[in-house]
Formats: sequence, structure tokens, C-alpha cells
Amino acid sequence: MLHTAVASRSFRRYSTYVGATLAGIFTNSVFGAIMCFVYIEVWAANPDAGGYDVTDAVTYVWLGQAMIMTVAVWGGGSPDDLAARIKSGDVVIDFYRPVGILGWYLAADLGRAAYHLLTRGLAPTLVGGLLFDLRYPADALTWLLFAIAVPLAVVVSFALRMLASLTAFWLLDDVGPRTLLGFAALFFSGLTVPLVLLPSLLRDVALALPWATFLQVPADIWLGKTTGLEVLGAYAFIVAWAVVLLGACALVLQRAERRVVVQGG
Repeated sequence: MLHTAVASRSFRRYSTYVGATLAGIFTNSVFGAIMCFVYIEVWAANPDAGGYDVTDAVTYVWLGQAMIMTVAVWGGGSPDDLAARIKSGDVVIDFYRPVGILGWYLAADLGRAAYHLLTRGLAPTLVGGLLFDLRYPADALTWLLFAIAVPLAVVVSFALRMLASLTAFWLLDDVGPRTLLGFAALFFSGLTVPLVLLPSLLRDVALALPWATFLQVPADIWLGKTTGLEVLGAYAFIVAWAVVLLGACALVLQRAERRVVVQGG
């Protein structure tokens, strides 16, 4: 299938950056270790903060380091490629392809995410397992449920990044929207601090936003905090945001195509 081929080529493209991957693994491992020592002290003062024990908290740190590049918390991936093509005018070629722009770039981003999951996701987690006592899924079903949640989270992330990139049709530069999106993702994904630690009202708001799908929702499945029918609710939450955001991307692309016609004649 075409989209499978696009994803496969994207995977191979990112696999050529071996030096960057190794440097990223080292960086994630160092920051993960530093954050673990901070969390250990925090949980020493409050052993059941947010319903987590210290093992949950330390495990959460390494899940966060694993998801940074997999979900592209700070941006990047195929939406950035599209933004560059919008600014150069090459996006016109994309509109003439016999395949939808959204599906093409989503496939490419899933290929990127698969590579980062197997490298910058897996390697730091193995390092964390060697340095600290981590909590792993109790059974094969939990592993499977987590494995399903990750690509769904990537789709939500892709849609948000795509919306930021599409602003280049009107702003002629997507740096501002991408920067704002990165700041929002840094906090509301739970990467800075687990969302379960936030004050009740702010926590409820944060858990209802799409960025919660990046880390907090998959992490709670891994840690066994979300079980049984609650997992279906978690999936429904992620899928709902994916559908809404992808729908928004499709509408913006329709408007953008008209704008390209007006600008290009």
C-alpha cells in the first residue's frame, strides 16, 4: 500500500541520522536520571502524591523520556516538512498528487514515530531500568493496551503539529504557532510534572486537553492506574481528539487550497 511505503521510507530516512540518535539517547538518559533524583526527594516528603508511589513516579520519568521524540512533544516531523513546502511554494505539487495530503504526511509521521520509539524510546528506558527500580506492566494485555495507546497519541500530536504548520498559508511563517504549541505541550502533556499532581481544577482542565494523550494517558495504562473499562474510556478520549483535530486539519486544508489558487492564479 502507498501509505505503508511512505511510512517505511520515513522510517529509513530518520534511521540515517545515527549520530543525532545516539546524542539524543544520551541526553534523554542524563535528564531522566536527574529528574528521577528530584522525584525521589519529592515522594520522600509525600509518599502517595497524586496516587503514585515512588516507583510509579520514577517509572513515569522514563516513560516521559521515551515519549518525547516518539510523540514529538516539542514539534518536528512531517508537519514541519509541509510547512517548509508551503513557504517555498512546493506545496502546489502536493495538491496535485493523487493522494490526500493529510494521509500522506500522517503516514510519514507514523514512520518517524516508529523509528524514535525503537531507538530514543527504548534505549533510555533500558538505561532507566538499569539505574532505578521501575514498574513494568503486570501482564501481556497491559503491554498490548499501552502499545495501542502510543500510535493513537502520535496521531493526536500529528494533528496539532499539522494545524500549526498550516498557519504558514496565512502567516507565511509557522515559527510563532509552533513555539506556542511547544510550550503548551511541555506543560499540559505532563512532561514537566505529572498532571495528577496539579491542583484539582487545573488538573481536571489539563486532563481534558489533547496534550494529556501524549504522556499522562499512556503512562497511566502502563502503570496500571487505568484498567478494565477505564481503558476503553481512555481510548475513546484519544480517538475523539484525533477525529476532531484531523477534521480541523481537513477543513483548513480545503480553505488553504482555495488560497493557493488565488495566490498562484
